[in-house]
Amino acid sequence: MAARHAVLALVVAGTGGCAGPLSALDPAGPAAGGILQIFVVLMAIAVPSFLVIIGLFALSFKDVPGRRVPVRLFLIGGGLVFPLTALTAVTVYGVWLGERITAAGVTPTLRVEAQAQQWRWQFTRPAAAGAVTRADVLDIPAGQPVEVTITSTDVIHSFWVPRLGGKMDAIPGSRNRIILRADQPGTYRGVCAEFCGTGHTAMVFSVVAHDAAAWAALTAGRTP
Repeated sequence: MAARHAVLALVVAGTGGCAGPLSALDPAGPAAGGILQIFVVLMAIAVPSFLVIIGLFALSFKDVPGRRVPVRLFLIGGGLVFPLTALTAVTVYGVWLGERITAAGVTPTLRVEAQAQQWRWQFTRPAAAGAVTRADVLDIPAGQPVEVTITSTDVIHSFWVPRLGGKMDAIPGSRNRIILRADQPGTYRGVCAEFCGTGHTAMVFSVVAHDAAAWAALTAGRTP
């Protein structure tokens, strides 16, 4: 009974970190879902490979009279055929999945400017009455692809909303692009993922995904 409780406690503790506002293991958009998918695939290949290698290493210490293991099996099978097959499959799969993660070829319904500076974010989006800028809050329509153009006014920062997509650097003098889409309305937390000075830990922001009615009211200048 004690062993069962211990195992249950480990499972709860392990899965407890899979959720939360900054968990990349709880995706809420296609880009973040693709990143999680490639992570799972890589782990599915890495874990059995590790166990096989450790198993062979352990067997090498066991003295079995008359056992003759062909060296060719290790050199060609383990050193060439297996890694070449696994890496080729993962590369092809990763390139295919990368198209989904980066949303190559997708036409965004909204384009937003994100400007980083020590230690805050400024987001500028179009609206009926002209451009609207908000500090540390990015408003987007839920279920629609949004292009975020990212730059910086001082040092290198990094734009990251773990539940919606990967990281993108904010570099002075450069304009980088990322496509985000939130599957459901809600608020998603974002952070600066690049150490940028003493105020780095406080450089957080929110992405607010609005439903159709709230987004129409917001872009028209009305309170949703």
